[in-house]
Amino acid sequence: MPKSPSLFDFHLLLLFTIFSLAAADAIAAARPITQQFKEAPQFYNSEICPKIVGEDDESDNGTSIFLCSDQSVHVAMTLDSAYIRGSMAAVLSILQHSSCPQNIVFHFVASATANASFLHATISSSFPYLSFQVYSFDDSSVSRLISASIRSALDCPLNYARSYLADLLPSCVRRIVYLDSDLVLVDDIAKLAATQLGDNSVLAAPEHCNANFTSYFTLTFWSSPTLSLTFANRKPCYFNTGVMVIDLDRWRRGDYTKKIEEWMEIQKRTRIYELGSLPPFLLVFAGNIVAVDHRWNQHGLGGDNFKGLCRDLHPGPVSLLHWSGKGKPWVRLDANRPCPLDALWAPYDLLQTPFALDS
Repeated sequence: MPKSPSLFDFHLLLLFTIFSLAAADAIAAARPITQQFKEAPQFYNSEICPKIVGEDDESDNGTSIFLCSDQSVHVAMTLDSAYIRGSMAAVLSILQHSSCPQNIVFHFVASATANASFLHATISSSFPYLSFQVYSFDDSSVSRLISASIRSALDCPLNYARSYLADLLPSCVRRIVYLDSDLVLVDDIAKLAATQLGDNSVLAAPEHCNANFTSYFTLTFWSSPTLSLTFANRKPCYFNTGVMVIDLDRWRRGDYTKKIEEWMEIQKRTRIYELGSLPPFLLVFAGNIVAVDHRWNQHGLGGDNFKGLCRDLHPGPVSLLHWSGKGKPWVRLDANRPCPLDALWAPYDLLQTPFALDS
């Protein structure tokens, strides 16, 4: 008969378990922080995709010709440690639904004070075949212009980086699709990137002309004849700046960064809005943009800026789901208090859980 385990045996087993757990913790601590995210599958171009000529060459300034090609789809996003989980999900969704994923170039903008090596390594680890560059954004270039808004998260200098893309990105990049980090695509981004801007427009975005446009500015603004005349001869509509197609050449020629900064300077002297980086865009562009189908920005899924309550989709087809607002899907899922639509974000989450077997 097998011998029954003694109390000594149990003590040995307990000590072995303790040392095993300690060793496991030490190994986990020694792992690069990038291992918190799983590696995404590789996605390949279909046969219809154009070949990027000279993609293995280098231009005179050391920038890959592939990164400058007009045949590439150029996507710009901000990148930081607080929202990187959302950024990873967004990138995965873009690649997964693209017919030409190898022709997509990502331009990530990160704060100069951020751990750039960590951000770069995190992206590289999960997307080893991704074409991307990380650009450093000097917070001080805009922090002096930022006024407090209704939610502190909106006051982060990196939220204003979208106004500086024309300066940050190489001059060879002439058109960009700018995307926030709290969204996923369920359609081919090439369709959005191909939006025609006409002869003069600088940007395109889904417009929402049924929104109360006056609510985005204070009574001080509307009661000033000089300021309110800004929208004379224009039919301004609200648009969400989390999804935009931007002609960077036209932006540079028109010096639109300076125009936005001028409005931010006015805001510092006379409070004319409450909502962070959005109103300056509206002041400069509302009424002068190309309208994109609403399917490309089903926004507001994060609820309002105060409570972040659950919201439903707007009527109509969906190509992009956007959790703008206070509530973020990864936060609600971790808290075990998800909204119904957060289940549509979850399949793109690359977070490596402690219990995952594919480490």
